[in-house]
Amino acid sequence: MEGLFEAVVFLAIATVGAALARRLGLLAPILLVVLGLLLSFLPGFPHVRLDPELVLVGILPPLLYVAALETSVPAFRLNLRPILLLAVGLVLFTAFVVGTVVHLFLPHLPYAICLALGAIVAPPDAVAATAVARRVGLPRRVVTILEGESLLNDATALVLLRVSIVAVTTTGGGVGAGDVAREVLVAAGGGVLIGLLGVVVFSFLHRRISDAVLDNALSLIIPFAVVFAAESVHASGVVAVVVTGLGIGHRLPLLMSAASRLQVAAFWRLARFLLEGLVFLLVGLQLREVVRDLDEPLSLLVGITAAVLLTVFLTRFVWLFPATYLARLVPRVRQREQTPSVKFPVVIGWAGMRGVVTLAAALALPLTLAGDRPYQRALLIWLAFAVIVVSLVVQGATLPMVARRLRLPPDDPVQDALSAAGVQQQASRAARERLDELADTVPRSVADRARRVLEDRTNLAWERLGGAERETPSQAYARLRQEMIDAEREVFRAARDAGRIPEEVLVRAYRDLDLEESLLRREVDE
Repeated sequence: MEGLFEAVVFLAIATVGAALARRLGLLAPILLVVLGLLLSFLPGFPHVRLDPELVLVGILPPLLYVAALETSVPAFRLNLRPILLLAVGLVLFTAFVVGTVVHLFLPHLPYAICLALGAIVAPPDAVAATAVARRVGLPRRVVTILEGESLLNDATALVLLRVSIVAVTTTGGGVGAGDVAREVLVAAGGGVLIGLLGVVVFSFLHRRISDAVLDNALSLIIPFAVVFAAESVHASGVVAVVVTGLGIGHRLPLLMSAASRLQVAAFWRLARFLLEGLVFLLVGLQLREVVRDLDEPLSLLVGITAAVLLTVFLTRFVWLFPATYLARLVPRVRQREQTPSVKFPVVIGWAGMRGVVTLAAALALPLTLAGDRPYQRALLIWLAFAVIVVSLVVQGATLPMVARRLRLPPDDPVQDALSAAGVQQQASRAARERLDELADTVPRSVADRARRVLEDRTNLAWERLGGAERETPSQAYARLRQEMIDAEREVFRAARDAGRIPEEVLVRAYRDLDLEESLLRREVDE
């Protein structure tokens, strides 16, 4: 009962913190981390020790899965080169540079354990990148690259971490290139195969399920089932979940009914909100636990912390500029892609926030090395924690300002509206042709009503090109219809209170009115 009470308290604090962040115009991840840091030293506040397995198997898979579901596969494929350069190349580069810097400060430690720390702090966090990038309003291509990087980089880092830990716990610190290559092949290749198998199996099940609640339940099971299957054969659960999410998300309109898609989307919105808030709060709450075991001299602690922070920050920029511009020296790449402004690698470099995966991986470090030799495990965990907090609080808080100062060219809403209107025109033509084919099978009044609905939807798409200077006919209709819906609701409520209709009738009426109101609000907001 006590554990359940603490979980509810943490969820309540995360919810209030996120609401407060919205009210103050702040980024929720940053506010929640700072709130967790303060609460960790509050007398009497529950002591929290983060379980690495809970994060890597219980929290990360659903967050990765929903992020992959919402990722555009065509956009992901179009930006695959920069995504892989960041998710694989940058992670390896950062890990080896950070490992070398730590080894210079602590030469008595095996290089493999220093490399393990480098792998831990190398990958920007999927949760942090998605939460901050979308909130800041970065251009669509930048968001795609950051999300694609964060979906795959954990796999690279965790494979390198696994190899390094095996080296220091069994061989005393040697890391062979053959071991790394074999582990990468098994983890990445196996993860892709398990992920593709998940796409086939769960697409089949989604297609056979017609009940929205069952579809929702299956959607919740998928990320855990894929992770457990991958881990059972020592493949990468991260890769498997991402592949499955991308595959199912791309085919979702063909796999689920409209009711299922609406319910699944609403469920994952709530689940992601709660899990993200809980994750950032838990990161901050680890401060007391992390600093408790530190016993290094202050000079060493300050020096190595500053060195690691600076290295993590600079390696991202050192890698990004050559990766962005050297590839365009190749004629085929230069012909296919325009050379981006220097603003793009700057903002992508600044968006390197670390998160809970880094902390969970640090807590998974072995207690002793080969031969039961102790080492400065608490110091390595502190370094990982410092990277998380500084990158989230400093880079995350200043990212909006950096984006504004750079004046990145935003996505053109007029072009988006024009494209949508053009496609809607084609869709309306197809719908009209189908209506003409079936018009003789229904009463004329029904066919006329369908034509009016189709005409209104087509007009709405073109109205969005007119800007916000005046109220459009669709907005006027939404305003008037909202007043009518409110009046209808009041009549049904009064009838229920007077006993003229049962509760079930009120619930059905409210459901229909709520659905219409949500559609009206969506049309006005867009």
